[in-house]
Amino acid sequence: MQIVSFPEVATPAALRVQVREIQEQAWPSASGSDAAVDTPTHDPALRPLSMLLVDEGTVLAALDILCKEIVHAGRRLSAGGLSTVVTSKQARGRGHGRQLVAAARERMIAQSLDLGLFTCDRPLQAFYESAGWRVLPGAVLIGGTPQAPFPSDQPGFDKVTMADFFSTAGRQAQESFHHSRIELYPGEIDKLW
Repeated sequence: MQIVSFPEVATPAALRVQVREIQEQAWPSASGSDAAVDTPTHDPALRPLSMLLVDEGTVLAALDILCKEIVHAGRRLSAGGLSTVVTSKQARGRGHGRQLVAAARERMIAQSLDLGLFTCDRPLQAFYESAGWRVLPGAVLIGGTPQAPFPSDQPGFDKVTMADFFSTAGRQAQESFHHSRIELYPGEIDKLW
């Protein structure tokens, strides 16, 4: 078993097909898994990095790391977030997702990001905590764009914000993120990474 990573657009087609099939298991689409393999899932401006846990050519789990600069409480910080975290149905319950999520956290540290920040469904909070992430108390991510905001506390959502602060600048800003509305604004494609 090994973890491999590629810029999303450079992920080998054979692996990308498997990732799309696993994503379709988790989030069935109206069009099925017939989406073009060479069509990026994420906005290229977010520098998507695909990380895959692969065993003898079979993708067991996958996720993408998205990155951008944010301004919060007057500070400009480099932030990364997890997106499309998924484990194949056949491989669930064996710790593969946790292993990949923990590796993604380490990758963000290696990329010299100031912080990692994302939302998850409330029932998944303990899973992400077991991989090294912490809940950010009272924080709400505001996705979408300034013209069309997409907040994580909108009606019908039951999300928590997870984070970790990697750099000195990130740790110095940590308290300002508690109980705040964080203007992430990743755009129209990745409304809320």
